[in-house]
Amino acid sequence: MKTSLQLSRACALVPLFFATGTTPAQPDADAVDAKAFLETYNRTYQTLYTVANEAAWSALTDVTEEHTGQRIGAEKAQAAYLGNPWIIERARALLQHTNQLDRLTIRQLQRVLLLAAGAPGTIPDVVNARVTAEGRQSATLDGFEFKWLPPGGTKVEPLTANKIDAILNSSTNLPERLAVWKAAKESGVVLKPGLLNLRDLRNRVAKEMGFSSYFGLRAGFSDMSVAEMKQLTDGLVQDTRPLYEQLHCWAKYKLAAHFGQQVPKLIPAHWIGNRWGQEWPGLVDSVDLDPLFKNKSPEWIVQRAVNYGESIGLPKLPTNFWAKSDLYELPANARRKKNTHASAWHIDLQNDVRSLMNVKPDAYWFNTPHHELGHVFYFLSYSRPEVPFVLREGASPAMHEAMAEALATAPAQLPYLRQLGLISPDQKYDEIQWLLNDALEKVVFIPWSAGVMASWERDFYEGNLPADQLNQRWWEYVAKYQGIAPPESRGEEFCDAATKTHINDDPAEYYKYSIAFAIKYQLHLHIAKKILHQDPRNCDAAGHKEVGAFLYRIMEQGATKDWRTVIREATGEEFSGRPMLEYFAPLLKYLKEQNQGREVGW
Repeated sequence: MKTSLQLSRACALVPLFFATGTTPAQPDADAVDAKAFLETYNRTYQTLYTVANEAAWSALTDVTEEHTGQRIGAEKAQAAYLGNPWIIERARALLQHTNQLDRLTIRQLQRVLLLAAGAPGTIPDVVNARVTAEGRQSATLDGFEFKWLPPGGTKVEPLTANKIDAILNSSTNLPERLAVWKAAKESGVVLKPGLLNLRDLRNRVAKEMGFSSYFGLRAGFSDMSVAEMKQLTDGLVQDTRPLYEQLHCWAKYKLAAHFGQQVPKLIPAHWIGNRWGQEWPGLVDSVDLDPLFKNKSPEWIVQRAVNYGESIGLPKLPTNFWAKSDLYELPANARRKKNTHASAWHIDLQNDVRSLMNVKPDAYWFNTPHHELGHVFYFLSYSRPEVPFVLREGASPAMHEAMAEALATAPAQLPYLRQLGLISPDQKYDEIQWLLNDALEKVVFIPWSAGVMASWERDFYEGNLPADQLNQRWWEYVAKYQGIAPPESRGEEFCDAATKTHINDDPAEYYKYSIAFAIKYQLHLHIAKKILHQDPRNCDAAGHKEVGAFLYRIMEQGATKDWRTVIREATGEEFSGRPMLEYFAPLLKYLKEQNQGREVGW
C-alpha cells in the first residue's frame, strides 16, 4: 500500500534527524545554529505532516479498520518527532537567547514548543495512547450508523446525517421531529467513554509541557491564556446579547405559532432546524433560497466557489484539487463510508490542496463550498518560501475560519446571486428579512460557540468535569446562553456534547468560530466601505482584484504574526465585535418593534 510505504520512509526520518550532529543532554545554546536547526526541523516536519495527512484523508474518506490503523501509525511517527525531548530542550535553550534571534526565528521556536506539547516525548506511552485513542474515536464517530423508528412505523430504519437535517428543516410533525432529534443524539452514548479517556490523555500531555490543561494549550495557539480567552469569548457573548435576546423572543413566538403550541420560556431543542441549535434555519418565509438551486448540479456549485476566489485575484487552484478532492454525497449503495463534515485540507503544506464535502443543490451547500474554498485559497497564499513550513497556518485558528467566512460573505448577498442568474434583476427581497435570515445563522451562533461550547470544554478540561455531570452541565449552559431546553429529560446515560464532531476531533477551540464571525464582519465592513465604497449589506465583490489584494496581504503572512496585530495592520482597528453590531443595526431596531409587549429574555 502507498500509505504504508510512505509511513516506513517517514519513520526512518525520525532517528535520522536526531543523528545529525551532537545531541548533548543539556545543549549549549550559545553554540547552536538556530537557522540550521529550523531548516532541518521544517524539512522533516513537512514530510511527516504530509504522510499523516494522507493517512487521515484515507481514514475519513474510506472508513475502514485498515485505514484507521494506518492513520494511527502515521500520527504516532509524527508525534514521536514533534515531541522528541531533544527538540524540546534545543528549542527552549534557543529561546533563552532571544536577543540574538530575529522575530521569525522566535516565532518558529515558539510554534515548535506548542506542537511538542501535543506529543511530549518525555511521556511516550501517554502520547502513543493518545494517538491511538484519537484514531479510534474518529473511526467511531465517522462509522456511527444513525437509526430511528419513525412514528407509527414498525421497522427501524437507517438515517444519514443529511436526512436528519432535512427532517428537522422541513417536518411540521412534532413526534417525528422528536424521534429524529433523539436518534441524532445516540452517537453520544457510544462516544462518551472514548471522550473521557481522551480528556485524561490530552490533559496529561498538555500539563507535561507546563500548560494548565489541554484547553490552555489550545488557547496558546491563539497567543492567549485561558483567562484571556475567557474574557474575549465572554465579551463577544455580552456584546451580542441584546440582539440575540430579541432574536430569541421573535423566534419562539414564530415557532410556537408554526407548531400550534404555547409560547415557551425556553425553546424546545427539537423545534429548531439544527441538531444543536447553533443556527435557526427556515424561519424567514420570504428568504427561502433553496429553490434557486434545484436545477443546479453539485459540480456547478463547487465551480462557482472556485471561480469567485480566482475572479478577485487569489491564487489559481492546482488541477490536483479536482482530481483528489471528495466533494459529493455518496450514493445509498456506496461500498465505502466517509466523514460527512465539510472540511478543507492542506495535505503537504505546498500545493496539494483538497476538500471533503457532501455537496447538494441547496442554499446551505451553495454557501459551504465558498467557505471551504476560502480555506483553500488561504493555504495557497501562505505556501511560499518566505513562510517556513511550521508557520504555514492561519495567524490563529480563528483567523483561518475568518478568512473562509470573509470569502463567503459577499457571495451570500443579492448582487452575486443576480450575477450568476439565480435571481432576476427585477426580483426583490426585503432587506430586513434578508438580515433576519442572516442573523438566524450568524448571530445565534455566538452564544452557542463562545458560550456553550467554550464554557463546557473549559470546564471539561480545565475543571476536569466529573463523568456523572457531563450532560447536566451541558444543558445548564444551553439554557443559560442559548435559551434552549431539551424536549425531555436527558440523564447522564447520554453525552449530548459528544454528538458534536468538534468535541471529539477538533477539541477545546470551538470558540474560534465565534471569533471568526466577529473578524469576518470587521473585514467585510472594511472591504465594503473603504475599498469598494458600497453598502456592506448589498455588496458586489466578484471580479474586484483590489479586494483579493487586500485579503491576500493578510493571508500570505500565515502564522508569522500575532493575529491581533494582523487585524490591526489590515483594518487600522483593534479586534472587536463592534462591526458585527453595526452590520445588524437595522435588524435590532426592527426586532424591538416586533417584540413590543412580549417578554424578552428567559
